[in-house]
Amino acid sequence: MIGASSALLRLAHTGYILAREGVFSIIEPPADLPTGPRIALAFIKLFERKNASARNKGERLSAALNRLGPSYVKMGQFLATRPDLVGPELAQALTALQDRVPAFSMKEAKKAVADALGKKVEILFESFSEPIAAASIAQVHKASFIDADGERQHVAVKILRPNIAQRFQDDLASFYLAARLIEAVHVPSRRLKPVGVVDTLAQSIRLEMDLRLEAAAMSEMAENCASDDDFRVPAIHWSKSEKTVMTMEWIDGIKLNDIEALKASGHDLSALGRTVIQSFLRHALRDGFFHADMHPGNLFLGNDGKLVAVDFGIMGRLGMKEQRFLAEILYGFIKRDYRRVSMVHFEAGYVPSSQDVDTFAQALRSIGEPIHGRDSAEISMAGLLQQLFEFTELFGMATRTELILLQKTMVVAEGVARMLDDSLNLWNTSEPVVKSWMEKNLGPVAKAREMAEGLTVLGTLSAQLPEMARRAERLSNSFDEMGRDGLRLDARTVAAIGQAEARRGRSGRLALWVIAIALAAIAIRIWS
Repeated sequence: MIGASSALLRLAHTGYILAREGVFSIIEPPADLPTGPRIALAFIKLFERKNASARNKGERLSAALNRLGPSYVKMGQFLATRPDLVGPELAQALTALQDRVPAFSMKEAKKAVADALGKKVEILFESFSEPIAAASIAQVHKASFIDADGERQHVAVKILRPNIAQRFQDDLASFYLAARLIEAVHVPSRRLKPVGVVDTLAQSIRLEMDLRLEAAAMSEMAENCASDDDFRVPAIHWSKSEKTVMTMEWIDGIKLNDIEALKASGHDLSALGRTVIQSFLRHALRDGFFHADMHPGNLFLGNDGKLVAVDFGIMGRLGMKEQRFLAEILYGFIKRDYRRVSMVHFEAGYVPSSQDVDTFAQALRSIGEPIHGRDSAEISMAGLLQQLFEFTELFGMATRTELILLQKTMVVAEGVARMLDDSLNLWNTSEPVVKSWMEKNLGPVAKAREMAEGLTVLGTLSAQLPEMARRAERLSNSFDEMGRDGLRLDARTVAAIGQAEARRGRSGRLALWVIAIALAAIAIRIWS
């Protein structure tokens, strides 16, 4: 009860801050919103600052969420990946949200490193700078040390904020309360699973709170792209990494958001744009594991000419079914085979079988046909996927969070590529990667491989058939005996059941006493 009251108070404070910054004025209420909530929304808008309307949506959201703290900044960034929940326009505004907060002190940073790694910073590192970047969950320092081979290693040291885990836990209670209230008062929203959305956010935050997992993600992607000649991942120094501290290779290069520096470097920006798109598609299709936060601040052009990604706190995974789904819909739209794209949706189970394949193909045609005959610079893959997901409610498609994350990442990757070369032909750039995947996984070679795997499974199953037959015979005999003589329990089984019931009775009475004493203690504490 106390926890619920605390969450309710925090939620009320959140509503007040959002109202003051004019966030409610940028939300269009649903046409079917009942009169009561509509009046309440109009009342809330009375708390808005006088100058709030002078700012755009992104500025209002940034001001409100930054005032509310790190948990809300993270929630805003997460909702930017869910245009199905907040709408494309609001999601776009949220993508501009900057995760920048004041750095914590050097004293706290050094203590965090010493607590995590068991030695003082001065022993572990030859140099250790002031924070060079600070975000809601962690901050980064530049450092160096001499390794076992006598080589000087320049590294980035990422450190979690002190007490950040408890703050997120408190705010998550408010998020869960808000999600349950939304589901209770707005039945249509249940299809989008607001509580499930908070579950996903909570899981994402738990993963980000353990930097060993981020290090593992970097290590896995480094293995996946070891043979790629245009993309790489910084190396992890495992001996100087723990749950709250991660040490990785320092990257000397140019951030992709520094266009002037990129131009001055003399590199081919169009080729770099192609690398952004093709590397993302390779990771998603070939590996089923992709960097899901590919904004230009997380991408560098390394001194070796390769694209380098950092900040692996948010990753996306696709199973074979999702990989095939992505490849086939992109290839189907390229080839204008809308019925095949429709069939892929039904085969994957994304559209209920109660819907009509041809009607869904007709809807897909309304998306695909307008892109043909237009200049390539006007065609957006991400826009195509976004329109596709807009049909989810019309055709009763359940929300697929892994595909929403994929679509969001494609939007960001496409934006980076367009920034580097606004005339980049995204379809021509994507086709080699998609076509290669199709040939490898759906072509004749793939069919032969599947047949060989099937024969192997069949051979294993054949070897087990005699034992399976014996087990089936014993089971059949047992059922015959039960049908003839009834179910019999021996004396030891009966005695064991009696003892278990006795223990259950004692445990139940003990539990009631514990609950009663606890409630009494709470009451005494409240009234004293």
